[in-house]
Amino acid sequence: MPKNRNTFSFLARRGRRAASWLVHRGWEWAREAGAVTAEHPGRLRFGAIGEGTRLAFPQGTVFGEPWIELGSHCIIAEQVTLTAGMMPDLDLGPDPILTLGDGVVLGRGSHVIADTTVTIGPDTYCGPYVYVTSTNHSYDDPHEPVGKQWPRMEPVAIGPGCWIGTGAVILPGARLGRNVVVAAGAVVRGEVPDHAVVAGAPARVVRSWDPEKGWQPPLRTPAPVPIPEGVTPEQLVALAERGETPDDR
Repeated sequence: MPKNRNTFSFLARRGRRAASWLVHRGWEWAREAGAVTAEHPGRLRFGAIGEGTRLAFPQGTVFGEPWIELGSHCIIAEQVTLTAGMMPDLDLGPDPILTLGDGVVLGRGSHVIADTTVTIGPDTYCGPYVYVTSTNHSYDDPHEPVGKQWPRMEPVAIGPGCWIGTGAVILPGARLGRNVVVAAGAVVRGEVPDHAVVAGAPARVVRSWDPEKGWQPPLRTPAPVPIPEGVTPEQLVALAERGETPDDR
């Protein structure tokens, strides 16, 4: 009897390993087949989608795609929501509503809700679960449920080269300049100048760049050492394993 029990346990383990292998291989296939690119748009018909842009599978909610224009080499992670208009199947006119520049990155679970114009400049990187919206609920009438009151809409513009941290919220009417850093969890509204760092809820400028004085207040960590020309990725890996930097050589 113990021998039979051991045989059964062995077969069960092998069966579980085989099932696990099949599930993982099947999921890898689904992720590859379900990804959206310019060459393989699936059911989505964007107003524009550039070369090298990829929406990972599974996608979040996507509608109003004729009014969504995606630049080249954008990375849209899993479960990202992209919407133009308040609901599907609306005619939003001749102009794009939601525009992503070249090289934009949207982290997993992020939402970009464009009931009116939302523009994200090139080379802007967003961490996971960032929320960008051009619409906010109104609560003018104290006797009516907030969700039934007509929302307020204001355009949103995010400049090129920004970094938006995990869980940040960009509210209607926000206008971010060039190379702005938004701290994780910040809630941003209004105007943010170029080369500023904002944090908090509501967000405020906590560091900014002065052409004469540099960053104010000064950075607390030294600037990264640039990689010398001619250093290959393999050499960098070897140096990291030895705890060295390119300047140590």
